[in-house]
Order: sequence, then C-alpha cells, then structure tokens
Amino acid sequence: MKYALCGAAALLGGIATSTASAQNVTVYGLFDAAVAHVTNVNAAGDSITKMPSLTGSLPSRIGFRGTEDLGDGLQAVFTLENGFAPDAGTLGQGGRLFGRQASIGLKSKYGTLTLGRQINMTYLATQKSDVLGPNLFSISSIDLYLPNARSDNAIGYLGQFNGFTAGATYSFGRDVSAAGGPSATGCAGEVAGNPRACRQVTALLGYEQSRFGVTTSYDILYGGPGAAGGLTSSTNSDRRITLNGWAMAGEAKIGGGVVARRTAAATALTESNLYYLGVSYPIMPQLVLDAQLAYRNAKHSDDDVKMAVARVMYYLSKRTATYVGIGHLKNEGASAVALDAGGTAGAGKTQNGVMAGLRHLF
Repeated sequence: MKYALCGAAALLGGIATSTASAQNVTVYGLFDAAVAHVTNVNAAGDSITKMPSLTGSLPSRIGFRGTEDLGDGLQAVFTLENGFAPDAGTLGQGGRLFGRQASIGLKSKYGTLTLGRQINMTYLATQKSDVLGPNLFSISSIDLYLPNARSDNAIGYLGQFNGFTAGATYSFGRDVSAAGGPSATGCAGEVAGNPRACRQVTALLGYEQSRFGVTTSYDILYGGPGAAGGLTSSTNSDRRITLNGWAMAGEAKIGGGVVARRTAAATALTESNLYYLGVSYPIMPQLVLDAQLAYRNAKHSDDDVKMAVARVMYYLSKRTATYVGIGHLKNEGASAVALDAGGTAGAGKTQNGVMAGLRHLF
C-alpha cells in the first residue's frame, strides 16, 4: 500500500508538472503575521495586545495564475487568489474561497479583458504612490475600502501604451457576501426591474516613466436592498475620486495623493478629503524605512483624523523580511477611526501603537 501511494503521488505530481508547464501555471503566496499593541481601543481608554487578522505589512494570500498562448499574440489568462487570516487560518474577504481575485480573460497587445471577481481601478490607483500599502498602520485604517477595492460580477479592462495606462471595470453586482467587515457589504445586485441596484463603475488613467508616475481614478458604487453602510437603496451611492503621484529623489521614493469621497447614504450625506504623503528610503540594501503622514478632512464636521506612521523593514533574504512599526492617530470630534486596520477606537480618542512581524513570499 505504501509503495502504491508513493507511485500514485509521483504520477499525479508528474501530470501536474506537465500541465503546469503547458499552461504556464504559477502557484504563489505570501504569509505575514504580526503582534501589535494599541492604546485607547474603547471609550474607557483601555489598551490591547493582539495578533491582527487583516494584515501585518501585507495581507496573507495564496494564489494560482495561469496563461495559455492562443497564437497571433493572444493569450488566455486566469487568476485565483485566496486571502486568509494568519492568526486563525480562516478565510478572508467575507469568507470567500478566492476572495482576493477569481477572474478569467484574454490578453493581447491592446490590453487585457477580464471577467469575474477582480481588483478594480481604485485598488490600482494608489499602488505605487502609497509607500506603506495595506500596512496595519496606514491610510488603509482611515479608509478600509482602499485595500479592499474589489468588485464581484465584473467586466474589467486594463491596457498600457507607451507609458500611459487606461482601465475600467463595470460590475453587475458589486458584493455578493453579507458576512460583514470591510470586504463584505452585502450587495449582490442583478435585480430585475432595478438595473442600478448594486452596480459599480471604476475607471483609471495614468502616466509613468522610470522616475515618476501619476494616476487619477473614479469609483462609484450604488446601494441595494440589504446593503451595509446605509446604502440600502439604488438611489444611494458612495463615490471616490483620487489623484496620486510618486517620484524618485535619488534613492528615496516620495509618494502622495488625495482621495475625495462623497457618500449619499439613506441616513446622511457625508463628504471628506483624505490627503497622504510618504517616503520610502533604503538605509542599506537590506534595510528600508517607510514613513507616512495622513489627514482626513471631514467636510461640514469636526470629525477629522490625523495620522503619522513609520515602519522599518529588514530583508533576511529576497523572500523573507522582518519589520517593526509605530503609529500615532488623533481622532477629533466624534471620529472613532482605529489606528490598526480592522481595530476599534474610542470616539475622539488619540491612539498610539507599536507592532512587529515576519513575512515570507513563496
């Protein structure tokens, strides 16, 4: 029995290798776990020490990416990417099996056309200008949609031409999961007689050279029956317009931008501008310092937010790195934004935090 099992495993491994080679299938992933301490997590001013589930320096994931050459410069492409919580091993993105991406498409010199659940243009717009990315302490804490900007039931296009990038997505039902959290807001759409329910449109235009780049994006998502965030009707909407840029100054990378948001919910109309500015500097080849300032100005309200964060990343190898980070966030008025993405804060409380973690790419 032992030899039969070994033989079967070898045969399956050979078939998988042959198939992967013919179709150019890549298995990849990232595991990132951290421990954080944050103050003033509730109205009583208590502190907490925990292992975050959403992210450390980057969210954990495992994925499968494949291409097949169809001839004449045309390729079939697919991506299946799962997100998971490193603290408990549970599924992320509202409990989806492939919550980060699940798309199939065609790629040519004219661009890539995709169908399925996919990252949208708001996600792509800040990828190079946000020097911290979806770090535990970052602008993602102030606007949790930014690192979770994905659309279900979507048609997407992305093309690059002589330094210019253009893209768009159109979703028939932006979010089928109602499991709660920033990645699941429950708006399945595709409602007969209500063509705008849970629809979403995003668009991007950018220009980039080796030493600088700029992008602008537009994103509007509509509400529908049962949707979270007060978007319970298709007359409700949440709109974001971004302008972002980055440039190299010697070895330092400077990036910043603004996210203008307007939410017309069932309960109220709110508007805000989120400004961010950061720098990434390699102190030495293995040691990188990232720092960022952010400010959210809530219009017609005193509920503003100010943030200052920094992170030092030490690369043990090309695939493995360890890091430490610190953060300071000041809530004004009745604002209760948490310093740590997915955490809690007492209304009007100032939070301080420190974290340390380890990540590995595979």
